[in-house]
Amino acid sequence: MDCNFCLIVAGGLPAHRVFEDGTAVAFLDRRPLFPGHVLVLPRRHAETLTDLAPDEVGPFFARVQRVTAAVERGMGAAGSFVAANNRVSQSVPHLHVHVVPRNPKDGLRGFFWPRTRYADEEQAAETAGRVRAAFDVP
Repeated sequence: MDCNFCLIVAGGLPAHRVFEDGTAVAFLDRRPLFPGHVLVLPRRHAETLTDLAPDEVGPFFARVQRVTAAVERGMGAAGSFVAANNRVSQSVPHLHVHVVPRNPKDGLRGFFWPRTRYADEEQAAETAGRVRAAFDVP
């Protein structure tokens, strides 16, 4: 196995597991933003969200939802940040969702990347059209 997350799933690498079933495995991130930062990944190897079979998406995200609630309760957090990278900034090429406990004034400032605006409504409409058109592409 070349995938460290597959090795963790199989028990070949240690991890502080917080949840597992036939669909997903969740464990503490080794480099957390805050204590309680958990990674949730599908048991079956899928590199990105788009590689997950359509019938796996709902069950997988039901587990993400359960883990999110447990992280918030377990860490006494006011809320959470839930995110996944697809390829870019994906440190391990195995789909994983970050669940990070959050509290007001915890020091995490918005997103981790700079945010911009569309130049005008025309650019926004053109961009929306490109995304809408992509739904019809296999």
